Amino acid sequence: MKSILYFFAFFFISTTLAQNTEVHLFDIKNTDGKLSLVNHRNVSNNDGYDNQPSFYNDNLLAFVSTRNNQTDIATFNIRDNKVSFINSTPNGGEYSPIKIPNSEDVSAVRLDNDGKQRLYRYNIKTGESTELIKDLVVAYYMWFDESTVISSVIENNGLNLFVTDINTQKSRKYATNVGRSFHKIPNSKLVSFVSKEDDKWLIKSLNPLTGETKIITQTLPNVEDMCWLINGCILIPSENRIYKFDPKKDTRFSIFKDFEDDNLQKINRITSNEIGTMLALVSEISPEGIVQKQIDAYNVRDIDAFMATYTKDIKLYNFPNDLRSEGQKAMKKSYKGFFENTPDLNCKILYRIVTGNKVIDHELVTANGSTFKAIAVYEVENALISKVTFIN
Repeated sequence: MKSILYFFAFFFISTTLAQNTEVHLFDIKNTDGKLSLVNHRNVSNNDGYDNQPSFYNDNLLAFVSTRNNQTDIATFNIRDNKVSFINSTPNGGEYSPIKIPNSEDVSAVRLDNDGKQRLYRYNIKTGESTELIKDLVVAYYMWFDESTVISSVIENNGLNLFVTDINTQKSRKYATNVGRSFHKIPNSKLVSFVSKEDDKWLIKSLNPLTGETKIITQTLPNVEDMCWLINGCILIPSENRIYKFDPKKDTRFSIFKDFEDDNLQKINRITSNEIGTMLALVSEISPEGIVQKQIDAYNVRDIDAFMATYTKDIKLYNFPNDLRSEGQKAMKKSYKGFFENTPDLNCKILYRIVTGNKVIDHELVTANGSTFKAIAVYEVENALISKVTFIN
């Protein structure tokens, strides 16, 4: 069992730190009962894994953010537009920060480098931590009240639902094979969770006091992230859309927001504040976003930021398949001198086509007093450029 849990922890760390995700915040606008998302801002704006947002209050958004190759608890001050860090754990990383009810402190799952994974309490001012649940390997969770935690716990290489009294340290298992999303259901004393016991995943309600569960609806295929709005509607993200479902009157999900023109993709981890005026979500950086980041670094001749958008084994080709360069070392050596000796370097995008993981740019390049046109075909894998083909 210990080896299984250690493998899970190692896999989790490797997978999350390899992801390039950002936390986005929106205001929810209500126009005669019709809801829309406005005032979009990227609140993390950081290389690496930025994820798992939750509202500390109506001015602070908590999330985890990568720095020094580990994840720490960060907060975004909405009024001041500023990110701050609560803690720094030298031998581990935090996940899923949530404000503890009737307290200024936050809780988070800490995953130590030795594989130990537990739920901790953190002082928001000092970052000091204390263990909350000693005997359960908590993966995801929520607070029902100041002394009751509902969590998915790692058992036998799966996730099962437990309700734990923090004061007595007593836990009860109420469901098996569950997802990672737990939320209070508005205007009730129930919470929701995603059941994965069958091929078709279900959103269910749970009474934490009795353990009674009821089916609310079937979720979208293979989607487990969701949240509730104050009006009783469910929001579920899938790919570059958010879908809406009202359990009181709807029979199927409908499109609430399409982000096709907003450069957001693979949206997940969605949450709303208690009064329903803001929505936070997580999105992977799109291929177009990565390529544009590379162009921006190119235009200011920042070699480190430029190379940070490429994979270690990046391959550069002249069309159709003439290998020009392979690997970061060779590419950096070539471009470093070019950047240093070309003060007027600039690339303007005349036209761009995005198809799948490929970005095709028709570029107008200025270098050493000369201007020429070129076409570059970028291929993006895991949020990094892995191949470029130049067509002169």
